[in-house]
Formats: sequence, C-alpha cells, structure tokens
Amino acid sequence: MLKILGIGNALVDILIQIEDSELQKQGLTKGGMTLIDVQQMKALEEGFKDMETQQATGGSAANTVLALALLGDRPGLVGTIGDDTWGNYLRQTAASRGIDAHFNVVPDANTGIATTFITPDGERTFATHLGAAAMMKPGILTEEMLRGYDILHIEGYLVQNHELMEHIVQTAKEAGLTISYDLASFNVVLSDREFVTHLVRDYVDIVFANREEAAAFCGFDDPEVALDMLSKMTRVAVVKLGKDGATATLSVPDASGTTMTPTERATAPLCSKVKPVDTTAAGDFFAAGFLHGWSQGLPLRTCLDYGNRIAGEVIRVVGTNVTAEALRAALIHNS
Repeated sequence: MLKILGIGNALVDILIQIEDSELQKQGLTKGGMTLIDVQQMKALEEGFKDMETQQATGGSAANTVLALALLGDRPGLVGTIGDDTWGNYLRQTAASRGIDAHFNVVPDANTGIATTFITPDGERTFATHLGAAAMMKPGILTEEMLRGYDILHIEGYLVQNHELMEHIVQTAKEAGLTISYDLASFNVVLSDREFVTHLVRDYVDIVFANREEAAAFCGFDDPEVALDMLSKMTRVAVVKLGKDGATATLSVPDASGTTMTPTERATAPLCSKVKPVDTTAAGDFFAAGFLHGWSQGLPLRTCLDYGNRIAGEVIRVVGTNVTAEALRAALIHNS
C-alpha cells in the first residue's frame, strides 16, 4: 500500500449550529471560507459565548489524514501550531489516532481556529483565524521528511502563499512523490485562479474539486466541462457532485508530453441517501476514501465509491467526530 503525507493548515474547529438569518448577520458567504483576524475572532466568540459549541480537529488536509488513520492507514501530517492548549489538543489527537505528526511549534502564537457555522441544511461556513498556521514557511517541508511516503496530499487553502506552495510542490516532485491537491473552496479558486491553474497543470497528479470549485476553476457552471478541462491538465481529475455522487477521469500524456489525454472515465452514484447533519469535512473525507483505494491500486470506479461511502459517514455527525468502526464498516459491503 502506498503511504500518504498531508500538508495544510492545522486548525481546531469550533462548531456552532445556527439559523441562516444569523449567518447573514455575520456577513459570511454561505458554504465558503473567510479569513478573519484575531479581533474578529474574539468578537465572534463573544457573540456566541452563550451558545452550545463542539470542538474537533480541523484543517482540510488534517481531516483527510485523520480519515486515512481511522481507516487503518499510517499517514503523516505536516503543519504549524502554537505552543498552547489547542496545539496540545492537536498533538494528542494525532498521536492517539496513529498519525505521524510533523508539527512546527511557534512559541508565542495561537493555534489556528476555524469557527464553523452549521445551518439547518447541514451546510458549513467557515470564519477562520489561521494563527500559527499562517506562519508556515517554505522550509517546513524537506526531502528527508518525505522519505518513506509515496503521495503528498495538499490542501488548496495554502494557495494564498505562492512561495510556500511552489516550495511544497517542487520539493515533492524532486523527491518523486505523486501530488494530490484539493481545490478546497470556490472563493479560494476564484481569488487566485491563474496560480491554481499553474499548479494543476504543472505539478498536480490527482486533483479534487466539488461542483462549485469546478465551476470557479473553469468559468462555467457545468461539472462536465470542468472535468474535461481538468482531465487535459492532470493524470486523475475528480469532481464531487454532492447528492449525485462523483465522477473522474484517468489521463495519460500525449506524444508531446504537454497535454493530457483522457483514457478512462468513471462515475459512482451515492450508495444511500443520507440527510446531512453537518457537511464539515465531507470533501476531505471523500479524498481520504478515494486515496485509500488508490493507494491499494484499486480501479477508478472503486476509488470513487470509497470516497462516497466515507463522506457519507462523516456527514452523519457534527464535525469530524466519526468512529473508525463506522468508516471501516462503510467499506465492508463494497465489492
């Protein structure tokens, strides 16, 4: 089995269930991610101090790595945290889950917090204070750290730091790793589409996008058009379609080596209709299910099915508080 290392913002999710009207008052784009400063974070904490909240490990790549660990893999994680209570929480959780954590600790910084608003339809909206995560520097990833790993999974939220992203993908390529990349959020793609396109075209081997991210990437609200565009840039292109399942292509370089040509197409519907309690980390867990199958050399269609099944389990709970037993059971009946 191929071994997977994730890199991204190491965060703690503070989860709050609210009505749509309250979300609008906060001025947040539903389903998106908005970066906030420490003053805005404190204002949010004050505004919701009397409401019931839950906590869970967070960060897109960290969520994917968590799911891989729950499935029985032995993944690694690279991130930056503060030397504080929340940083200790992330370290202890990683250790208890069997994750090989490579955390850079910044002594006088706060560990990042993603205030996660969950509306009645299960949609999640993030107001994120990156804290120490914003202090991740290019040197955090080394060739020595990559030894023993086969796939590097990168979250798209890091794209806002171009120097960091260039270092990550170049280091991974030089070490001979397959690069997996999750577009992360439609507003992140919209704000930096040219650079995202460069990464996908020049470095990425496996790309994940949901319907909204795919539309932001290609400029058309049509998943088929987006999948076609992505398939010409990278080896494996995956578009998640929510209640309609997921679809993907497998491509090979043409004779010139400059353009990819699709050779296989697969689609997998959802195994069952589940009313979501919270869609937080659904895409991250989908990526984990897909990569879990891919790392075993399973067919493209099976990898998509694994992704659907794992995502279907995490949306049954608030945050990422799903059990290993639930995730593993979800794959038992897969043929």
